[in-house]
Amino acid sequence: MSGAGEPRGPDRQLTDEVVTALAAAGLEAVGVASAEPFDGTRRHLLERRAAGLHGGMAFTYRNPDRSTEPARVLAGARSLVVGAMSYLRRPPAAADRAEGPPPPVAAGRVARYAWGDTYGELREALDVGAAVLRAAGHRAVVVADQNALVDRAAARRAGVGWYGRNANLLLPGKGSWFVLGSVVTDAHLLTSTSVEPACGACTRCLGACPTGAIVAPGVVDARRCLAWMVQATGPFPRGWRTALGDRIYGCDDCQEVCPPNQAAERRSPPPISCGGRAAIDVARFLQDDDRAVLAEAGRWYVPERNARYLRRNALVVLGNTADPADPRAVSLVERALGHRDPLVRAHAVWAAARLGRPDLADRLAGTEADAMVRDELDRRHEVPSRTRP
Repeated sequence: MSGAGEPRGPDRQLTDEVVTALAAAGLEAVGVASAEPFDGTRRHLLERRAAGLHGGMAFTYRNPDRSTEPARVLAGARSLVVGAMSYLRRPPAAADRAEGPPPPVAAGRVARYAWGDTYGELREALDVGAAVLRAAGHRAVVVADQNALVDRAAARRAGVGWYGRNANLLLPGKGSWFVLGSVVTDAHLLTSTSVEPACGACTRCLGACPTGAIVAPGVVDARRCLAWMVQATGPFPRGWRTALGDRIYGCDDCQEVCPPNQAAERRSPPPISCGGRAAIDVARFLQDDDRAVLAEAGRWYVPERNARYLRRNALVVLGNTADPADPRAVSLVERALGHRDPLVRAHAVWAAARLGRPDLADRLAGTEADAMVRDELDRRHEVPSRTRP
């Protein structure tokens, strides 16, 4: 029975066995923390949600009482074994980014954590540690990238790293290119020593954010964060469309300027794995049917698992990056202007204006019934055209 014959103090031998097994499974850092509630984190989540900083994000904000209470994951939880797995990969050479001749009409940039399925690899590694705990007669549950537990807070408590000013967790000497997860267990394990913050006077991440979303050290306003905007429902905020640039999924700007991360990149990380993608031709999201579009997105988080949001993002990227003289871009916009979904038509109006072709939407001006699309039509001449000097 779980817990029978358990020593009064933490089980040092079992702790060593689990940590060793996880390191052998490919985790670059492992720490152990108590499974006490994360009271401070819960308070911060509630305060920031009340202030609107969550921007409608459900992840851990949906139920802070649950996501900050490990015992909700496993009754009788005593310890958290937290692991970090690197997703840092070498970017493809510029010549390899095109998806075959002719070059894509617009290449949408993908955030690095989504180049492959690192979370899948992380869960498999954590399962190794969970198996060791179960073999010793304990219960163990793996959680990673879920609403069930605040991964960063668990990793910080376990001494895996510290919070950077961009709110990411930084590992000593390794940076923040890591995904995080935990094994929640009823075993009484030896806890790790915490890590002191080491950002020093560096504030590069604050100035690097293209929308100023880092409103205070360690505090991100999701309403201004591009990584969240591409995952949120509704129209893409008009004021941040040009700032999105070529980002089709996620944003790495605040990490790319971080000195520990830059040092990690200089240490020759492995190449992008087979099947991984650093960029995608956005035309695929505008030409294919819903099923094919969602299959192309793969494991990306797509709100409501609805292809309309991928098309919305693709049109913003198209308007920001396509050659206005490319007939393929014009054809894609014209196709989107006739789409049955008003969200797609609305962003096609914006993309047309951004490419210097607001006239493409003229045919909608007298017939469009949807208020959102009509609003875009009324304001299309305000869009900063890329063809204007």
